[in-house]
Amino acid sequence: MNEMFEDSKLNWNATYDVIVLGFGGAGASAARFAADNNAKVLITDSAPEGHEGGNTRYAGQVISSGDDLDDLRKYYEDLAFPLSYDKDLMETFVKGLYDIPNYLENYLGVKPFIMGKHPESPVSKALYFMAHEYPEFRGQATHELVAVHEGVADSALWKNLRQQVLDRADKIDVLYQTPAKHLIQDPETKAVVGVQIERNGKLLNVKANNGVIMATGGFENNPEMVENYLGETSLNPIGSLYNKGIGVTMASEVGAKLYNMNNYESYGIFHGLTPKPAKGQRSQFLPFDWPAFHQGSLIVVGDDGTRYFDENEIHRHGHIQDHGNWRIPLAQRHPYVVFDQKKYDELKNDKNAPYPEFLDSVVKADDLNSLAEVMGVDADKLANTIKDFNHFADIKRDYAFDRDADTLTAFDDGPYYCLAMVQGLLNTQGGPVHNSNAEVVDVNDEIIPHLYACGELGSLMGRQYNGGSNLAENLIFGKIAGENAAKEKDVESVKVDANTSASVHEEGLGSDVGEEHYETDDNQYIGKSTAGMGNEIVVRVTANSKDDIQDIEVLKQSESDDYGLKAVKELPKEIVEKNTVDVDTISGASASSKAIKEAVSNALKQIK
Repeated sequence: MNEMFEDSKLNWNATYDVIVLGFGGAGASAARFAADNNAKVLITDSAPEGHEGGNTRYAGQVISSGDDLDDLRKYYEDLAFPLSYDKDLMETFVKGLYDIPNYLENYLGVKPFIMGKHPESPVSKALYFMAHEYPEFRGQATHELVAVHEGVADSALWKNLRQQVLDRADKIDVLYQTPAKHLIQDPETKAVVGVQIERNGKLLNVKANNGVIMATGGFENNPEMVENYLGETSLNPIGSLYNKGIGVTMASEVGAKLYNMNNYESYGIFHGLTPKPAKGQRSQFLPFDWPAFHQGSLIVVGDDGTRYFDENEIHRHGHIQDHGNWRIPLAQRHPYVVFDQKKYDELKNDKNAPYPEFLDSVVKADDLNSLAEVMGVDADKLANTIKDFNHFADIKRDYAFDRDADTLTAFDDGPYYCLAMVQGLLNTQGGPVHNSNAEVVDVNDEIIPHLYACGELGSLMGRQYNGGSNLAENLIFGKIAGENAAKEKDVESVKVDANTSASVHEEGLGSDVGEEHYETDDNQYIGKSTAGMGNEIVVRVTANSKDDIQDIEVLKQSESDDYGLKAVKELPKEIVEKNTVDVDTISGASASSKAIKEAVSNALKQIK
């Protein structure tokens, strides 16, 4: 936005010490530490309230760590290989990993749940494979997963980080539905001195005295960037739908160097496949492993109706074996899972299915010609694929992909079933290059003054990825970015109307975060809970007594649009009908169900 300085009428609508772009895990951490270093901070996010949080909200909530510094160093060197990396940046990261348990205790106020110290915990057992995702690499034994409590995929880390920001509301303003549009850069010094944001349809210029921190996440939901940088046209986001790559655009405008632009992580079944959702919807966050879906008379075929990998192989964040390397395979435009009647019956009755409606989109066909027509593939190729697979099952040797012989079962002669899948895009890693001080550098490796980056926007994660590393990166470099951005800078003069520049402590933009009040009549009580996947759930309960519940109104909620919303709609009615909060959890929405029941219980506790 250098051209903005060409206009002597440029006015600042507000001034802050530090501006943080993006209210996810990295942005929340950066804002908190900037505020703790006496900065007045503005956070802007493009998402509406309850949907901020970026990918941190939707992640598994486990954080990488390890208790041997030398082994951690070796492990992450091997994870990065064969790509080059900034050794000082990597060393800062590895030392941060080593200190994660102390970080959680000192800065987040929790006793860290270190999974390796609780081997009998169901959480530890479920995620043991991810603690050592690359067991053949040097130093892997020390790698550990840490959480803020004994739980996963419940937004617990995100809620803690968000609360750290809310607890500093006197120092941090938060604006939802306020996307950043451009960085404002002094054309002479190249210092980034502010940001242009869009608020209620109006463009505002906000001055940053000390620094701007970009923490806008990746470009998962920007099809053009996905096509240009990843070379793919059929990936579907699993995390935040608000990660649209604005950080990449803004960084490019001010001459920042970019890296890791073609690296991304996937998640789901097989090599990160999920059932194809409706257009514009997030893919389901599925577990790595559903045993019944990896064996028997079941295969996965690509765009031409042929198999393209070992269906029994457990992937590593989408990476599977490729002649000695771990790579995410080229995404098929319309992959399908194909199985027969006996496998369908098995799956339908399997209590370990990832979520209740998993098989609702299955299509049945009486013969392979009809099935091929549904899938849009060549019938002869599909028939030959089934024929070859049946032969491999008979001789107990998969000559195509060496699938475990014990998992091979021949198909029956119809009927057949198929389920449309899509490659899930968990997160991208690319963005502006930053150094160990979180300072962004330009294409000549010169520091761009006053500009910082952290999180998945310009992550140092390269070729291979171990689960929990990005969340650790959010915490480590979010802290570094916040502390460095808060330091007072020599402010260079720029061509603005000084009479309209806002005072840093007197004229901010206000905040969307504040105390909310809810009206009640006789026999009405307000209950709240933060146990869901969204922010706060607020209910108004009408009750003559604790045992006489008349009505439940949900006044505020931001649960997911699928199972979470189903819980919001159905559970209050069921609680009123049965006159008790002791009702069954909505399948697939355990967190949302817990939050609604907790909110109602908290309201009922107020009845004397």
